[in-house]
Amino acid sequence: QVQLVESGGGLVQAGGSLRLSCAASGRTFSSYAMGWFRQAPGKEREFVGAISWSSSTTYYGDSVKGRFTISRDNAANTVYLQMNSLKPEDTAVYYCAADRLSMSTDPSHVDYWGQGTQVTVSS
Repeated sequence: QVQLVESGGGLVQAGGSLRLSCAASGRTFSSYAMGWFRQAPGKEREFVGAISWSSSTTYYGDSVKGRFTISRDNAANTVYLQMNSLKPEDTAVYYCAADRLSMSTDPSHVDYWGQGTQVTVSS
């Protein structure tokens, strides 16, 4: 069982940056693949990025490639999402995700979810 708590969301102007954090409970955090998804009002939950347990592999959704970076600190049981060059279309609730195997880009396959943190980008 893994419990996830996101933080770091807020209001930012277009072109700005934010860093989201996700603190995980549980002794087996380092064995989980971790990821971030987002959901805007009236839209489906969308894959943002993921990182393997060893940090050797990262991958991103097309809409955030080159702007967002995912990283993790297994000693601190924390995963991060650095978001740069933010756009109004990045406005959404951002969810941290954990998976016992590899992180799928399909949200229906995720094992654990956080409660979400709101990111709002003003134009």
